[in-house]
Amino acid sequence: STYVRKPPYFDGMPRNPKPVTDISGARVLAILGDSVTTDHISPAGNIKADSPAGKYLAAHGVDRTDFNSYGSRRGNHEVMIRGTFANIRLKNLLLDGVEGGFTRNFLNNGEPESIFDASTAYQNAGVPLVILAGKEYGSGSSRDWAAKGTALLGVRAVVAESFERIHRSNLIGMGVLPLQFHDGENATSLGLTGTEEFAISGIVELNEGKTPTQVRVTADGKSFTAKVRIDTPGEADYFRHGGIMQYVLRSLL
Repeated sequence: STYVRKPPYFDGMPRNPKPVTDISGARVLAILGDSVTTDHISPAGNIKADSPAGKYLAAHGVDRTDFNSYGSRRGNHEVMIRGTFANIRLKNLLLDGVEGGFTRNFLNNGEPESIFDASTAYQNAGVPLVILAGKEYGSGSSRDWAAKGTALLGVRAVVAESFERIHRSNLIGMGVLPLQFHDGENATSLGLTGTEEFAISGIVELNEGKTPTQVRVTADGKSFTAKVRIDTPGEADYFRHGGIMQYVLRSLL
């Protein structure tokens, strides 16, 4: 079926969670401004023929007239991943004067590609991804696919000036680390262009039963600390397990 597919959330999941690891060799999937909403992030609207989701459906023999909407196909993660960060009004500051679901693939000399295609290349190469964002990241309605799609694209961390409360929690529930710039700092003030290779260290404290208050972020020659926005012991448990679904399943075994 092109409407329902088994998602990969539990693929290869061991009985006990693996230790939390620091992040190294990461690349930036997107640099986003202020007030990026879950509507910008989450798949929504009708599926266009020239979009990654449209091409996927066409390749699976679906006629253009039967593409339908992302909402109708929310049971197929392959469609929904391809629609994440694909909003036509999204502005990824890695690109000048371009709107929509595009980024630069630094495995391909920084050439412009769809966010989905670049994500696939990064994941195939074992390269983790980060997102840099401004204030009120994830504001608006609580849309579960805004966090699910982010995780399935291979994003390990989001570094923002501030988060909307529910989306921050949803990111943790999908195993994505929310980090916050210190007051007065942002990607621009720190001289981050998004072309750097990122490393985030200090997350491993979670393996000792502690939640670090901040971590060290290095981006080529630049270095700064960021607040860890895992705000409760329960959220720390979810993150150690790789997400809330893995936590719940293990608690039932």
